[in-house]
Amino acid sequence: MSPLPRSAPAVRRLMGGQTPPPLLLLLLLLCIPAAQGDCSLPPDVPNAQPDLRGLASFPEQTTITYKCNKGFVKVPGMADSVLCLNDKWSEVAEFCNRSCDVPTRLHFASLKKSYSKQNYFPEGFTVEYECRKGYKRDLTLSEKLTCLQNFTWSKPDEFCKKKQCPTPGELKNGHVNITTDLLFGASIFFSCNAGYRLVGATSSYCFAIANDVEWSDPLPECQEISPTVKAIPAVEKPITVNFPATKYPAIPRATTSFHSSTSKNRGNPSSGQLTLFRFLRGVAVIIIIVALILAKGFWHYGKSGSYHTHENNKAVNVAFYNLPATGDAADVRPGN
Repeated sequence: MSPLPRSAPAVRRLMGGQTPPPLLLLLLLLCIPAAQGDCSLPPDVPNAQPDLRGLASFPEQTTITYKCNKGFVKVPGMADSVLCLNDKWSEVAEFCNRSCDVPTRLHFASLKKSYSKQNYFPEGFTVEYECRKGYKRDLTLSEKLTCLQNFTWSKPDEFCKKKQCPTPGELKNGHVNITTDLLFGASIFFSCNAGYRLVGATSSYCFAIANDVEWSDPLPECQEISPTVKAIPAVEKPITVNFPATKYPAIPRATTSFHSSTSKNRGNPSSGQLTLFRFLRGVAVIIIIVALILAKGFWHYGKSGSYHTHENNKAVNVAFYNLPATGDAADVRPGN
């Protein structure tokens, strides 16, 4: 008799330990769920844990993947999963190992592109950097970092130095204020001397362009401030000054008119016209002064007590005395 298959013990347990007839055994094997080929729990892998996905059984062709423990990284190119085949798991080697973290980020240099997609850096592994824009390589210092035994990166040297912008030059009638230096990232400021105004940018900074550095803005200009032009006074319109006659001795009214020798529709007065205008104005002032003096003289003369009058073409000298206020015409006597 041929040996019973692997599921036969289960059938024998159902028959009370007795061996069933071959035909009955075949029928029972067809009815009982097949358990042949199932695998047990996945094997242990150093520094890794299996992702069971909630499975309680592992039938044929089941694949289980492992994840590395914290602080460990999958070694590139090594398998990280097992396969259930003929009730056995496939072999898997240790694939998780210690590694340094992502290489240190430097402000003056960047990691070369060949390492950009790499995440496994075992002990002794070396990476290289290249200078960023605005920096130049210092060949006396190393551009490499190494993963040390404690899985930290070696301390980097400052192997890239800032480039320097060209000297800005002199600002005519002004000043260029350099606060720090002329290196990449520095700023300079512009100002003008007294009496000048700034035309252009008030500052400029050194920035990277292609493989070089240059100033963001050119030197401005200092333009002289023009002196304030005083407005030429407009020519006055003709002014007429009337002096009323005094009530005392009749004095002809003095009417003086000042007329500008130019009009709005003509050009500026000539020097001869200005001289004539000033002369006439002086004469008018003298006439006014003389008229006022004469008026004052007549006024004082009238108050002295006598004046001449003409009646019937004969001059009569009338003298005033201290007369009583009688209103009698007989008290008025002609003088001798």
